[in-house]
Amino acid sequence: MAPLLFLAFSGQAPAEPPRLIQPVECRLGQDCHILQNVDRRPGPGVEDHACGTLSSEGHTGTDFALATEAQMAAGVRVRAAAPGRVRGLRDGMPDIDTSLPTAPDVTGRECGNGVTIDHGQGWRSQYCHLRAGSIRVRKGQMVEAGETLGLIGMSGAASFPHLHFALRRGSAAVDPFRPDSSRGCGRDSGRGLWQQAMPYRPAGLLGVGIADHVPDYAVVKQGLPEFNPGAHVPALVVWGFAFGGRQGDEIRLTLEGPSGSLGSQRLRLEEDRPRFYRAWGKRAPETGFAPGRYSARVELRRGVAVLDRRESFVVLP
Repeated sequence: MAPLLFLAFSGQAPAEPPRLIQPVECRLGQDCHILQNVDRRPGPGVEDHACGTLSSEGHTGTDFALATEAQMAAGVRVRAAAPGRVRGLRDGMPDIDTSLPTAPDVTGRECGNGVTIDHGQGWRSQYCHLRAGSIRVRKGQMVEAGETLGLIGMSGAASFPHLHFALRRGSAAVDPFRPDSSRGCGRDSGRGLWQQAMPYRPAGLLGVGIADHVPDYAVVKQGLPEFNPGAHVPALVVWGFAFGGRQGDEIRLTLEGPSGSLGSQRLRLEEDRPRFYRAWGKRAPETGFAPGRYSARVELRRGVAVLDRRESFVVLP
């Protein structure tokens, strides 16, 4: 989530702005998700185009994120959102979680590996945090909408694999979901500058599953291998990985076996968390778990609203 130098919002939507396609080749809500939108609130506090809080203070772009580093390694294309000329690029920075204490200093290079495209009439788009060595265009090259620029990575100021997509006209940041900043915010923002509407999700689950131990969060973020239980399982643990968490949100973890419920747990967030992980489970009884199907259900709740619900299961021999 690079802090780009887009300091002022455009007060109006100029004539003939670029019409944008989704700049990442993935299925939104399935293979990828929007983790952060443009922060439209001047000064303290956060407000996105839908009057929600899926942003961070001063954030000037749209973050299209992958759930795991395994997806990044498999390769997810970043593509030009509109036709134009490549104005600038950078490659060669490593893909490193900069939240780690051993991470290098990226001051002045927060965007990481990236591409900037000039669309004419003062319009430019920027694509940040691309995977090292993946950029496929050159400076001055003309590109069409949908043309591959590189792959999603986590170079620069990034702690997870994502594309930070930023749009501006001149020196002013433009929210592609609601380019006329004078209109405020609302769920009626429609497509904005996007050719196809993108559903708004204030938060959601990235993955759920069952394991025989409490998985390490770093492994969950990398991509937890599929659990293939053997004859003797020491425990059954339900885990859930989510995004968009706000203070007070609740994640419910439920485990059911062949004979019914084995229990559930409700865990509340004590602070806002862009991405978070929770786990809970049961140790095996002395006689071991009975053979059969065991199901995990994970719910993410905000007040009385269920924001997302997913299930997973394993069969014990």
